[in-house]
Amino acid sequence: MTYFDTFRRDWLSNIRGDILAGLVVALALIPEAIGFSIIAGVDPKIGLYASFSIAVIISMTGGRPGMISAATAATAVLMVTLVRDHGLQYLLAATILAGVIQVLAGFARLGYVMRFVSRSVMTGFVNALAILIFMAQLPELLGMPWQTYAMIAGGLAIIYLFPRLTRAIPSPLVCIVVLTAVAVALDIDVRTVGDLGELPDSLPQFLVPDVPFTLETFWIIFPYSVSVAAVGLLESLLTASIVDQMTDTRSDKNREAVGQGLANFVTGFFGGMAGCAMIGQSVINVKSGGRGRLSCFVAGSMLLFLILVLDDFVRIIPMPALVAVMIMVSIGTFSWSSLNDLRKHPRRSSIVMLATVIVVVGTHNLALGVGVGVLLSGIFFAWKVSQIFRVTSFLSPDGRERTYRIEGQLFFASSDDFLDSFDFREPLERVRIDLGEAHIWDLTGVGAVDRAVLKFRREGVEVEVAGLNEASATIMDKLAVHDQPYAMERMLGH
Repeated sequence: MTYFDTFRRDWLSNIRGDILAGLVVALALIPEAIGFSIIAGVDPKIGLYASFSIAVIISMTGGRPGMISAATAATAVLMVTLVRDHGLQYLLAATILAGVIQVLAGFARLGYVMRFVSRSVMTGFVNALAILIFMAQLPELLGMPWQTYAMIAGGLAIIYLFPRLTRAIPSPLVCIVVLTAVAVALDIDVRTVGDLGELPDSLPQFLVPDVPFTLETFWIIFPYSVSVAAVGLLESLLTASIVDQMTDTRSDKNREAVGQGLANFVTGFFGGMAGCAMIGQSVINVKSGGRGRLSCFVAGSMLLFLILVLDDFVRIIPMPALVAVMIMVSIGTFSWSSLNDLRKHPRRSSIVMLATVIVVVGTHNLALGVGVGVLLSGIFFAWKVSQIFRVTSFLSPDGRERTYRIEGQLFFASSDDFLDSFDFREPLERVRIDLGEAHIWDLTGVGAVDRAVLKFRREGVEVEVAGLNEASATIMDKLAVHDQPYAMERMLGH
């Protein structure tokens, strides 16, 4: 595929759908960006500038067309202490450094780590995000006048019923326009976007963070930058995988890491905070018809246009309209089939999924929840593989030689079973350890073979290790010590 073909596919293949979807996303980004700025303890314009900058840059540099990136709560919460102790300028410097770290991660091809995230962890991640998205709407749901609930109900009715009439216009956009018109016409007293904070009135300007360029400054911002880079990449790559599934397409995870880093790097020079992919906004984009890079570009550009040119309109948008859109996102994001799958799927898979959900929701830390899920998946997998391990033995007719036949995977979880299967006290002249049906994976597996050989030799038994496949032979040649001088003394502690 030529460069022009790629450009046409990513930018021009869905112009109308991308523009309309981008407009919906831009409207939904405004209260989110303001809210995330408040979380981080900075002026609302910091989050709004960041959302504009990140969305526009990632639309050109990212590896997942149709995915929305902007300022997020996941990165904002990591900056609270830095802002409190050192101020805004250090946040901007940390954002720039986080971008550099993400670019390096992309060039190091760390996007491939997504291969180790199981489906159960992905499902748990999605469900936890759906719950968090709904929980984030609670301040706009609790203790409000009845008009708020009536408007939310009306908004949800528009979102779900309007597509039965036509899909030419995204129903979330219709919801926002109609509820705004109703609120203004009837003078309904509900919270609006303008109640969240002041909108910026000027374009972002290029500036170098006003911090001392010293090693001390570096060590102050480095821990925050590493955390932001790691959490941002994790959420972005997981969101990319989800959008892959929703659109039945593939994305370049390593390019996404580089693109995310470039976006954060540039954003720090334009007065914005670090951000990453947004699962909620990405779902809104896809469900509204957005598929290409143009949708993310329009979302970022339209966001700036709305807050600078149409700010009077934006201020009067009723929060119930945006809450209705986010509730739709929450409902659409949650994997409802996973509830039924709890009865059908293996218990270990269900435990991984539930643990991921519980940790993410309980801590509001996506990285921690996914880390717990991946760790449990690894433990369960290792345990399962270690059970598929068998040792059988055959004694020669003259009773002088025994052959041990090993089947399965020999690694850290099965090494004890391997050693327990030998009778080192049996009076023999020769032992043959047949590894033709086994595979040695790690240093622990090699060490187990070493220990078995040396224990037999200590009893005066001749040992032959046979049948190694090519990979096992390679790791044995590199790491085994049973044929080295003084191996028995080192291994057995004599």
